[in-house]
Amino acid sequence: MHPWLHFKTITKHKWMVMNYCFRIGLYKQGLLHDLSKYSPTEFLVGCKYYQGTRSPNNAEREDTGVSRSWLHHKGRNKHHFEHWVDYTLEGDTVIGGTRMPKKYVAEMVMDRISASRTYLGDAYTQEEPLKYFMKGKQKLWFIHKDTRRDLEALLRILSDYGEETLIWYMKNRYLKR
Repeated sequence: MHPWLHFKTITKHKWMVMNYCFRIGLYKQGLLHDLSKYSPTEFLVGCKYYQGTRSPNNAEREDTGVSRSWLHHKGRNKHHFEHWVDYTLEGDTVIGGTRMPKKYVAEMVMDRISASRTYLGDAYTQEEPLKYFMKGKQKLWFIHKDTRRDLEALLRILSDYGEETLIWYMKNRYLKR
């Protein structure tokens, strides 16, 4: 069990996302981001499976076959595209992704930057969030096509032009549409 290390990790991540969200005008989302990680359902799993270099949810999933912590988390946090899965009237599947509101896509991008920075430490580069997305992109059949397009485009801006350009674009263009 590593309660103090886990607490420091999730708090560092939360503060980082909050800072990014504030910079693009998402004050409420910045304040409320990932509060469920402090609930017993998520926090105790994080303490048990803490490694410091990746999400404890992956270790829980490897150990037990399912991550109850992740199921709890994605059901309470709208910045995860998995939250937006429902029965669909479109496409070839019964279940599919619904379009995410742009403010949650923006928070998701900030979450991905912050998670990459938290877990990679000094090895972080502005290309890492896009690399992570691209690694699993073909398996993400349940993300809405518009959400996938927006997420990839925003991560490409980050990768190609850096954080300051991404922040400017999100604040002045993406969230203004």
